[in-house]
Amino acid sequence: MTGWIGISLGDATGIGPEVALKAVAAEAAKDDSTYLLVGDENCVRRLIRKFRLNLPLEKFSGCNAAGKFFITNPLAGPLPKNLPAGSPVAARAAIAWLRDGAERCLRHELDALVTAPVNKASIVRAGHEFVGQTEFLSNLAGAKRTAMMLLGHDEKNRWLRVALATIHISIKSVPKKLTAEKITLAIELAAQACRDLGLPRAKIAVCGLNPHAGEGGEFGDEEIKTIAPTVRAAQKRGLDVTGPLSGDTVFHYALQGDFDAVVAMFHDQGLAPLKAVAFDTGVNWTLGLPFIRTSPDHGTAYDIAGKGIANPSSMIAAIRLARQLAGNKR
Repeated sequence: MTGWIGISLGDATGIGPEVALKAVAAEAAKDDSTYLLVGDENCVRRLIRKFRLNLPLEKFSGCNAAGKFFITNPLAGPLPKNLPAGSPVAARAAIAWLRDGAERCLRHELDALVTAPVNKASIVRAGHEFVGQTEFLSNLAGAKRTAMMLLGHDEKNRWLRVALATIHISIKSVPKKLTAEKITLAIELAAQACRDLGLPRAKIAVCGLNPHAGEGGEFGDEEIKTIAPTVRAAQKRGLDVTGPLSGDTVFHYALQGDFDAVVAMFHDQGLAPLKAVAFDTGVNWTLGLPFIRTSPDHGTAYDIAGKGIANPSSMIAAIRLARQLAGNKR
C-alpha cells in the first residue's frame, strides 16, 4: 500500500488545480493511495463540476477517516471567486498550501507531497522572499543538502534523469558558484536517486561546463580545475561516475541507456534536453529532503487556466513517481 499522497494545489488562478484534479481522477482506479488535496474547497468543487470529474471529495478530519479523496485548507476562509491571474491573494494562498503540505510530511501524516505550479513573480509581488518551491521546501525542512532532479521518458519509454549542480542563478554567475561541493552533492544524490528508484545500477555522467568540456583548457578551465578532480574523488569513493563529458553529446548516450543519470552544471544545460525528450511527461523531484516531493515540470499557464484544455500528463507522471517512491520506501 502506498498510503497518503498530498497535493498542494498551487496558484489557484493558474492551471494547477485543474491538472491536479484531472490527474487524480485519471489515476484513481489504478492504485490504493489516499489523496489529500491542500487548497480551496470551493474552487476545487467548482472545477469538479465544471469538468465533470468523478471525485467524491470529503473534508479532511483525520488520517483514520474512511474515503479516498479529501480536501483541507489551512486558511481561515475561502478564496474570493474570479481572482485575476497572478492575484496576490492567490499567491499567498499557494504559499500557505505548500507550507501546510510540507509540514504534514514532516509530521509523517503524508507519505509524499506533489506540488502544483506556483508563479514566482506573483509570490514576490505579494510580499514573500521566494526563489522557488525547491528552495522554499529545503529551508522549511532545514535540509542543507538538496538538489533538483528532472526526469522523464520519450515515446519509446527511454528515460532521462538529470540532476542539477546549480539551479536558479544567472548564467554569468555559474562559473563562480560552481563548486566541488555542489558537484559532489549532485553526484551523490543522483546515485541515491537511482537506488531509490530500484534501478539495477547507478551509472552517473557528469557534464562539462564549457563547449566540448573545455577542449583541454582551450576555452575555459573549470573542467580541469574543478569538475574533473571532483569526478576522480567520487570514483575513489566507489561511485560509478564518468566525466566531465561534453554537454552536446552526453544526453544522447544517456537516452540510449549508457548512463542512468546525468549531472548538469546549470539549469538550462539539463532542462533543455529533458524537455525536448519529455515535455509532457517531465517531473521535478527534490532530492535530499526528509520527505518525498515531486511536481509537474511546467508553470501556471495563466493564459489557458480554467479553459479545460490544460494537459495533466506531467502531473500524472509526478503522482506516479511519488507513489512509486512512497511504495519503495514503505
